[in-house]
Amino acid sequence: MERTIAVLVEAGPDAIQLSPGQAPLLQRLPGRKPALVLRTDVANVYGTDPPRHLFSELVERAVDRAVALDAACVCVNLLELPGEPELLRQCVGNVSRLRAACDAAGMPLMVEPLVFKPGATGYGVNGDPERIVPLVRQAVELGADVIKADPTDDLADYPRVVEAAAPRPVLVRGGGRVSDDELLARTREVMRAGAAGIVYGRNVIQHAQPTEIVRRLMEIVHGA
Repeated sequence: MERTIAVLVEAGPDAIQLSPGQAPLLQRLPGRKPALVLRTDVANVYGTDPPRHLFSELVERAVDRAVALDAACVCVNLLELPGEPELLRQCVGNVSRLRAACDAAGMPLMVEPLVFKPGATGYGVNGDPERIVPLVRQAVELGADVIKADPTDDLADYPRVVEAAAPRPVLVRGGGRVSDDELLARTREVMRAGAAGIVYGRNVIQHAQPTEIVRRLMEIVHGA
């Protein structure tokens, strides 16, 4: 992780999202560096064989830790999985508690409303706008300052997601590893649809030239 974070800092994105355990690796680096977005929950919905009992738990004193780490924002899930209403209820409670703590500390709250569906290798993204839009709206009603959402299956539908989040900015998740041409084309399309930015993981971290792909993505996002 130290090497990975060093590579990302060199690439120069606006921010890097990290867990509480990994965030100090970024913040102890000297000099200018990207802002920190602190992940505040731990979920077990990922992986090829999800367990029978699913959860999404907040880390203790998440906002206090974010303040101590000089984070610019905190991030939390709002998960909707078929047949798992208790998981959604737990996430609603997480968002509500974080909202109160963020208000006290003046900390921006990013909510990640994610709709999943069963797949051959565990749960995968459900890009149906009829499912994404209501969950995005719920995140807004719960008090999100920023929305981090998946792309829709048909990107022509993405303005509906942006409209549902208004006036909160929408940042688009990157999803699975794709070619540079597909990634850049998709980024242009979601930005034209009204997205405020992007939050990409493996398409940057696993890239052979992270600095170059970040430069090209930032040119699109910032309209250079």
